[in-house]
Amino acid sequence: MTKKERFQKFIEYFSINQPIAESELDFRNTYELIVAVILSAQCTDKRVNVITPDLFRTFPTANKLAEAEIDEIFEYIKSCSYPNNKAKNISGMAKMLVGHFKGIIPDDIDELQKLPGVGRKTANVVASVAFNKPTMAVDTHVFRVSDRVGLTTNAKTPLETEKQLVKYFPEEVIPVAHHWIILHGRYICLARKPKCDICPITDICRYYSKLKK
Repeated sequence: MTKKERFQKFIEYFSINQPIAESELDFRNTYELIVAVILSAQCTDKRVNVITPDLFRTFPTANKLAEAEIDEIFEYIKSCSYPNNKAKNISGMAKMLVGHFKGIIPDDIDELQKLPGVGRKTANVVASVAFNKPTMAVDTHVFRVSDRVGLTTNAKTPLETEKQLVKYFPEEVIPVAHHWIILHGRYICLARKPKCDICPITDICRYYSKLKK
């Protein structure tokens, strides 16, 4: 099976069986999204969704968050991973958003990455989810699943994975394809023990074909 055929079959399956795939983070606007994505680094979406309601109730806007002390922010997010760093980054992000960007979150990847705590992955998530841009955020799930299934070949870094996926997925599919891959990795193609017995795409999976040899 060629890579092009594998992508076509992948898209066909998920377009029919999971036409709507979205972020599992809870947010109501782009400001809440960017904060939630920063918090989600090496932390589950479920945990982030427990933290954010109180955080956003107290700091409903970037302006309010920019006025907060780092210690104040820490108290709301201390149950997530790396709360000290994230409190500093969220504070810095809010201050730059208000001071440099006039409170308007940019839709450009390079501009987004100027914000503290916003690396390429976070910038791609925000651009894709908030602005429907054809950007592919590569987290551990995307990196693992793409390699296992065979959507990528010998990709050693997240950036290499991103470039290969963007090359083969049609632009209009990229925002939803990002969620297809993440959700497949989160619930079926697990890191330690993939659930190949219930996986619906074993017919195109490179990993599964090797298991059967």
